[in-house]
Amino acid sequence: MNCDCRLEKTDHGPEPYTLHVDQAAMRNRNFRTAVWTGCHLQMTLMCILPGGDIGLEIHEDTDQYIRIEMGRALVRMGTCKNQMDFQQNLFRGDGIFIPAGTWHNIINTGRNSLKVSSIYAPPHHPYGTVHRTKKDAEEKHH
Repeated sequence: MNCDCRLEKTDHGPEPYTLHVDQAAMRNRNFRTAVWTGCHLQMTLMCILPGGDIGLEIHEDTDQYIRIEMGRALVRMGTCKNQMDFQQNLFRGDGIFIPAGTWHNIINTGRNSLKVSSIYAPPHHPYGTVHRTKKDAEEKHH
């Protein structure tokens, strides 16, 4: 089930802005919502349904930090798409540092929606990005 993001305005960048990240993450029901996009950094919030995942991806020129705001997950990472040597269980408050050029996926292993915040440097998604579902994100990516 997905519905509109409950934030008044989606993307507040590049103006100065403060945010109670975990509360905003709890309200976000979109697969991905850009909350702040600047020239050198971007923050998005994600909601991954039970059994779902972010999807196997790589960002060639973008470092990424993902924090688990609510739920349980498994992160898999590696330098090759078919060889994900790094694997770790994640819980609320855990953070994942993903170097540019690293294949990665985060899988929701819990019974409830997984809520995450994600920081990209430099920004990876266009200003104001909202993907209501994973399917929307995949269609806009291709």
